[in-house]
Amino acid sequence: MNFADTISVFSTYFLGIFIEAVPFLLLGTLTSGLIEAFVSHDDLLRFVPRHPVLAALFGGGMGFVFPVCECGVVPVARRLYRKGLPVPVGITFLLASPILNPIVIASTYAAFHERAVQIVYWRVVIALVVAVSIGILFSFQMFPGRLLRDPGIAAQDYVPLVLAPGALSITSPLVAAQPLAGTKSNGDTSVRMAFVPGLHHALTLAAEEFFEMGRYLILGSVLAASMRIIVTQNDLEGLATNPVNSVLVMQVLAFILSICSTTDAFVALGFANTFTSGSILGFLTFGPMIDIKSTLMFLGVFRKRVVVYLIVLPFLMTALIAIWINLNVRF
Repeated sequence: MNFADTISVFSTYFLGIFIEAVPFLLLGTLTSGLIEAFVSHDDLLRFVPRHPVLAALFGGGMGFVFPVCECGVVPVARRLYRKGLPVPVGITFLLASPILNPIVIASTYAAFHERAVQIVYWRVVIALVVAVSIGILFSFQMFPGRLLRDPGIAAQDYVPLVLAPGALSITSPLVAAQPLAGTKSNGDTSVRMAFVPGLHHALTLAAEEFFEMGRYLILGSVLAASMRIIVTQNDLEGLATNPVNSVLVMQVLAFILSICSTTDAFVALGFANTFTSGSILGFLTFGPMIDIKSTLMFLGVFRKRVVVYLIVLPFLMTALIAIWINLNVRF
């Protein structure tokens, strides 16, 4: 392609990714603002289990309460952290929610027709196993606040429930809250606001957080569009020659394409006759957990080392399960 054609294709890819993601980022920031105004720290303590395994399962099921994709889930998780959500529970929520929510399940079922039940079943199972396992793994961190990027959250805003094995109690009293970077706070996470001032406060926070998280979305969309030009789908398809390679190729493709989890099933359907079932499930599971744009957004919440773990661990775990499906399951 000449330069003009390259710019045209790049613009098409960028706008496609960005426009697809913006409504869900807006939904996520609105939800985040409503959480800040109307959900108290005590509300979380009432529902989050103290046991590490049960808490991770709770985080995996939170997608049914907050049905947002991989773009919208980041501001919601960050706000829940400020309200006192344990870090491992939030990590499980971040990884599982883009898949384990009713919108994505319905779109997957609609896309695959005769194989819908099997694809939905395995997609949900893989997502739950991977997300819960990683959440439990992070629960062994004795100082989970260290995982977060903003020291203000870890030191003051974050009020943890200790999820290390055998620790079943709250370890620190609620302290005066400091605002997240780029946002304002009402200064107290322990109470709910009245409806009218709470709604105004929620909308104000949503607007501020939308522009703050939007910069990560724009940068991620630029990188994703660039990668889609550099590495074409034909290049990746040429590598998919066996049950192992096909899984790895499709997971890399999911990371590059950065498609919203509400529509990725229809894209995966186009590969269903070429790639193995396990590789299709790898695409449908790893992509919503981690792609280029969500990686950039994760960097606004977690330290860089943690983001690396959040890429490598889901990639390897999903690949192992998908390869096992290729070798042992037929549908």
